[in-house]
Amino acid sequence: MSAKPSRGICLFGTDESVEPPKLLTAGPLSAEFEAGNLRYIRFHGIEMIRALSYIVRDKNWGTYNPRLSNLLLEENGDKFTVSYDAEVGDPEQSFRYSARIVGKSDGSLRFEGKGASLTDFVTNRTGFVVLHPIEGVAGSPATIEHVDGRVVDTHFPSLIDPVQPMIDLRAITHEFSPGARVRCLMEGDTFEMEDQRNWSDASYKTYVRPLALPWPYVLAKGAVIEQAVSLSVAGRPSTSLNSGNDVVKLTIGSELGNIPPLGVGLDVDDCDDARANLSILKQQKPHHIICHYDPRRGHSLQSLKKQVELSHDLGAEPWLEAIIAQVDGWEKEIIALGKTVDLLGRPFPVVMLSPASDLKCTLPGSVWPPCPPADELFKNARTAFGDVKLTGGMFSYFTELNRKRPPIDVMDRVSFTTSAMVHAGDDRSVTETLESLPHIARSVRAMVENKPWYVGPSAIGMRDNPYGAKVADNPNDIRQAMNRNDPRQRGLLGAAFDIGYFSHFAYGGAAAVALGGLVGPFGSVHVKTPWKQPFFDEHKGVYPVYHARRALSQLAGGKLLSVSSSLPRDVQLIAAKTDRGTELLVANLTGEIVFLQVSGLSTHARILIFDETSFPVAAEDAEFLNREGTLIGDGRIQLSAYAFAHILTR
Repeated sequence: MSAKPSRGICLFGTDESVEPPKLLTAGPLSAEFEAGNLRYIRFHGIEMIRALSYIVRDKNWGTYNPRLSNLLLEENGDKFTVSYDAEVGDPEQSFRYSARIVGKSDGSLRFEGKGASLTDFVTNRTGFVVLHPIEGVAGSPATIEHVDGRVVDTHFPSLIDPVQPMIDLRAITHEFSPGARVRCLMEGDTFEMEDQRNWSDASYKTYVRPLALPWPYVLAKGAVIEQAVSLSVAGRPSTSLNSGNDVVKLTIGSELGNIPPLGVGLDVDDCDDARANLSILKQQKPHHIICHYDPRRGHSLQSLKKQVELSHDLGAEPWLEAIIAQVDGWEKEIIALGKTVDLLGRPFPVVMLSPASDLKCTLPGSVWPPCPPADELFKNARTAFGDVKLTGGMFSYFTELNRKRPPIDVMDRVSFTTSAMVHAGDDRSVTETLESLPHIARSVRAMVENKPWYVGPSAIGMRDNPYGAKVADNPNDIRQAMNRNDPRQRGLLGAAFDIGYFSHFAYGGAAAVALGGLVGPFGSVHVKTPWKQPFFDEHKGVYPVYHARRALSQLAGGKLLSVSSSLPRDVQLIAAKTDRGTELLVANLTGEIVFLQVSGLSTHARILIFDETSFPVAAEDAEFLNREGTLIGDGRIQLSAYAFAHILTR
């Protein structure tokens, strides 16, 4: 390839410009101002609140991007002040609001918002959202103040709560560091909290307007909304968090168990493009291909045959993921599907089933739609499919699994998927979701007891939208929440994400993990798509995620080794003992250079780095992973933004 891609293409798959956040400081208080909202509110360097935002959502839970005007920022050392006007909407409706933010050196902060509808405005949520972090907070004490004045001592949930753990809220107080507490006061409406780890967000979210009220709802033209959120600090942290380019220490330890097999998802519509790239995809050596079957889309015996043949040609096991469309005639539908599988020679060692009605979200307190009884469905499936690993759960997200728990006594396995973009689409929100995965794994283990559990086809993007009519259209291939096609699938960030994702669930005890797909919006090899794919449309080739998945696949059959990172949010890794030696995959989940010190490696260890420098070469060479790396020597490594590395000690 003669052309050199831009840095944006290498890192994110897109040259879409993103305005960097503005760091606001008032003595030891700091916050990042981004798109009108605040992130990472810290006192003496320690995070108190993950985010404080004024948001406006449409009827499908999509979040509007505000258009800011009249922005004023002032800082004088002990105080910062921000004010602006904003407008959101689409061709059918519009809402305008003004905001004022004041932060002081004593740790106090106030964010006020006042808005009015310029038209009748249909929304699922308009107003403030507060995010509390999960690390150091999950399971810890909190004091809550209700709207009626009652004060109650409670805890943030440890296991992920399927319903709202705190309701009728006016204020929440928690200790964010030994010796220091922050009180978050919310005015202007009734607030309640949900456990956002359900959707793989790294936060507890406190939001305006209880979900028990009807939604979507209409803000009549001219309707005015006034709200405010205030923070106040009592005490002082016993220590301050150091910042700067400290060396991240990585350690490899003892054997823990086996590496779970890596699979990928498959839609029949992608079979032809995948077959055209068969020789390259075969080198990834996926353990299993999850073949999707949906009779509502006209899928048939031929649809399954096409997917099974492709799976076999890839040297992978075909697993069936079938939707049961009927509510009244579901028994006959299962019998018919069983006969279809018989005609194929019963190729599926794993059969996953889900009623169509379970593909959409049912909020806590709402009436579940008509659905085949799960225990009877799986008893019938046992007769129809015979000796297979019969798997229930959800084809949608952990949220739905947590809210509608399966009868595990009539199934062999449980499965679910995730997406990194249910609530936000920016780079840091995407990588933040990896923080939640150990919490999800722990909650799944508690739910399924001794049953094995699978992670189904998961990616940054969404393959379906349980919360609205459809996944967001993204013809311009930009960063936005609820995308199906996300540009970072083609960038280094996507590969680093997959490494972090697989490692968390491997260490969390998953029996198998599936990542995305073969081609298309969740794939690893370029094919023609309706959306533009800069650089790759001209030069073809493989994405960085291709090499990451290939490296993960070749860990199959190896022994999982314990690891630790002194900065686990930013640097994530997995280690294994294989027939090639000790292998280590390390990913930088930040947009900055990180300096690493790896202990537990021999002096013969070699490293192969995938970064923006090697990007064009690796895109052209599907065998790039086979290249001999350079000697590490003293174990010191430097990884640039979103780079990942494969380390091998023979």
